[in-house]
Amino acid sequence: MKAFSATFYLFLLKNLNKTSMPSISNKAVKMPESPIRKLVPFAEKAGAKGLNVYHLNIGQPDIETPEVALNAIKNMDEKVIEYSHSAGFQSYRDNLAKYYQKSGVNVNSEDIIITTGGSEALTFGFMSTCDTGDEVIIPEPFYANYNGFAVAAGLNVVPVTASIENGFALPPISEIEKKITSKTKAIVICNPGNPTGYLYAKEELEQLRDIVLKHDLFLFADEVYREFCYDGAVPHSVMNLEGIDNNVIMIDSVSKRYSMCGARIGCIVSKNKEVMASAMKFAQARLSPPTIDQIASEAALKTPQSYFDDVVAEYVERRNIMVEGLNNIPGVFCPKPSGAFYCVAKFPVDDADNFCQWLLEEFDYEGATVMMAPASGFYSTKGEGKQEARIAYVLNQDALKAAVKCLEEALKVYPGRI
Repeated sequence: MKAFSATFYLFLLKNLNKTSMPSISNKAVKMPESPIRKLVPFAEKAGAKGLNVYHLNIGQPDIETPEVALNAIKNMDEKVIEYSHSAGFQSYRDNLAKYYQKSGVNVNSEDIIITTGGSEALTFGFMSTCDTGDEVIIPEPFYANYNGFAVAAGLNVVPVTASIENGFALPPISEIEKKITSKTKAIVICNPGNPTGYLYAKEELEQLRDIVLKHDLFLFADEVYREFCYDGAVPHSVMNLEGIDNNVIMIDSVSKRYSMCGARIGCIVSKNKEVMASAMKFAQARLSPPTIDQIASEAALKTPQSYFDDVVAEYVERRNIMVEGLNNIPGVFCPKPSGAFYCVAKFPVDDADNFCQWLLEEFDYEGATVMMAPASGFYSTKGEGKQEARIAYVLNQDALKAAVKCLEEALKVYPGRI
């Protein structure tokens, strides 16, 4: 015992002046920073200086949550906040299936697992269908957190670049097919799209169906913005594509549909029984989705159509103010989106990351400035989107007009303008 003690103390003396720390994981190193939130410290400093910051960086609508959902929380009479079933409340899944059926998507409650937001749904989907080192093909720019979900699941994202010049339409199928290797397991799309607002046509989805069948792949579709389509545009769900029931996995969420971003409720939907049984294992491992949030989400299914009619009409006005305003600024180009509440604009600047930070650090117009999300973070290909920024037109119309004016004045004096 004395020998051990002496050896131990000798070790301490030799290492007394050394500092060491266990290393973090490679996944943690690879996990990307959010382009949506990374400028928050600069926005906070701008606010602390008394500036009015127009937050166009994040998809947090100012639209009121449906009263029926809020009342469900206020009037709940549960004495204990219990776990729900790992797949979510049966009544919620039954009613959610009816909602989809009314939208022309023929599914039942067995095809649905309720998740903690759409983020968990996609993560469950990735982990249920892909192994470490597998590849998923995603048209870029895409929702930045797809990168994070892929890293968490041990996957590699293979981007196929869409062009701002044609409004971010689906890249040619031949370009997508060139990316397919023996490690490719899935193609991922968002429809209508975040960050671009692009809505895929039925013909584009059918092209994806054909390539998925040809190469025996999964097709993931994030359809959380289904309700927000403009100018008579009609959304087409991948769940309605013929002949690929076992290939299709739909991701959904209440966050945007009902302006309930803080109610972390989403779902994974598929007719592939093996996929759903696998996803259920992950659902069981995290026990259950949030109980109170499910109560609000189930009640939200009773939201009248008039609510969506009013919201869509409001977003059309906001989109027009933002997109037309941007395109009236010399050197700025912004395609007109058909859905969601985002647009990507190209600015006459050397680097949009620098421009977005400069807006918060060094610029104001009449005591106000603008916060945007640099689009480079929505691309996986290094160097893409360098002059672009994503804008969420989720503020009221007067605020959007003021934000456009700020950007116009900023570009007159930005030292990195080209």
